[in-house]
Amino acid sequence: MNVDILISNGRVVDPASGRDEIADVAIRKEHVVHIGALKDLQAAHHIDATGLVVAPGLIDLAARLRKPGQQHDNMLDSELAAAAAGGVTSLVCLPDTHPVLDEPGLVEMLKLRARKLSRCRLFPLGALTRELKGEALSQMAELHDAGCVGFAQADVPVADTLVLQRALQYASTFGYTVWLRPQDAWLGKGIAAQGAVATRLGLTGVPVLSETIALHTIFELMRATQARVHLCRLSSAAGVALLRQAKAEGLPVTADVNINSLHLTDVDIGYFNADMRLNPPLRQGADREALRQALADGCIDALVSDHNPVADDQKNLPFGEAEPGATGLELLLSLALRWGQDMGLPLHQTLGAITQGPARVLGRQMGAMAGTAGRLVEGAVADLCIYDPAAEWTVTPDQLASQGKHTPFAYGSTGMALPGRVRCTLVAGTLAYVSPGLSASTA
Repeated sequence: MNVDILISNGRVVDPASGRDEIADVAIRKEHVVHIGALKDLQAAHHIDATGLVVAPGLIDLAARLRKPGQQHDNMLDSELAAAAAGGVTSLVCLPDTHPVLDEPGLVEMLKLRARKLSRCRLFPLGALTRELKGEALSQMAELHDAGCVGFAQADVPVADTLVLQRALQYASTFGYTVWLRPQDAWLGKGIAAQGAVATRLGLTGVPVLSETIALHTIFELMRATQARVHLCRLSSAAGVALLRQAKAEGLPVTADVNINSLHLTDVDIGYFNADMRLNPPLRQGADREALRQALADGCIDALVSDHNPVADDQKNLPFGEAEPGATGLELLLSLALRWGQDMGLPLHQTLGAITQGPARVLGRQMGAMAGTAGRLVEGAVADLCIYDPAAEWTVTPDQLASQGKHTPFAYGSTGMALPGRVRCTLVAGTLAYVSPGLSASTA
């Protein structure tokens, strides 16, 4: 039998089934056709995965592409290259681009450019309101037809509850999912999380109430409208408690947490380290532990990079003036593995938070892939991440393919050695990224 790619002797992990064994993987015409001990196969490309983990491609539900409407800065090219280098094969793009994704033509253009690059699948979120101003609803039906998988405000809250109610009513009517970051429009305007650190540093605080008040409002509106909501980047223990109650009640809600909130706290701000200026702001240790546990037990459905490539001139400023955000696409796998190690989780459960869990959130919006997305099984589309679990690395800006070089995990600032390095990423059976050290051959 002839196949296009044969991956041999790898540790094959399928998070959904718990499969974890040494096996070969054969790929033909964009699909995985065989998994097991394979003999008498002729392959156009052979990858020796001895000592490596072969897993489903990562699915990241939160990344910003900044300026997809501008060709000159190659932002889309660099950020999708960063996704491939991080093992990410499917990426949800937030609508706070320049210009805002509130026109069908912009969505179609973005998807077309991403397809031409062939490095990562792109799933755009359309703007919930025009220009993200929170006043008039966007053209949701037209945006959905253009390829949007849901509708969001990014980090811009809808201050007018009536507008939010109408948006949820409309979305519920047509079966759309609304992606909301829970934050009160007035209480969420501070710089750091409210607490002893913010007080000591003289920084205006963002109270937990900013998140919980917004959650109460969202859940009440969900009860009234029956809309499906995905909560983006929860940041507090109190928020987790409200999410548990909502899920126990049976509300159609899912949620994610970002890699920063999962590993860092407000203490890491140190002496006004602008790389720690993030949104949502870093909270206290009890919040971090609640988020870690909620992701482990499935209350939180997915771990996201919250990738935001901030330029030097926007970051190298006093803490209060620096733009919030950090690069994260290339750190998602390593920080997920670190979380799994800290929690004592089996590998398939760890990888599930960045494969199977996000796939469930997207559901049928993944199109033809919906049944097998986030899985490594025969018949699935060959979106794969091959990584070295024994490799450890310390992040430095020169290692990052992203144009954003700022991350709170750079220079060992947290004292954290990161495990796992991606060696190869395949998207629909095409080599989207190959590290120099990978043993690969062509027939």
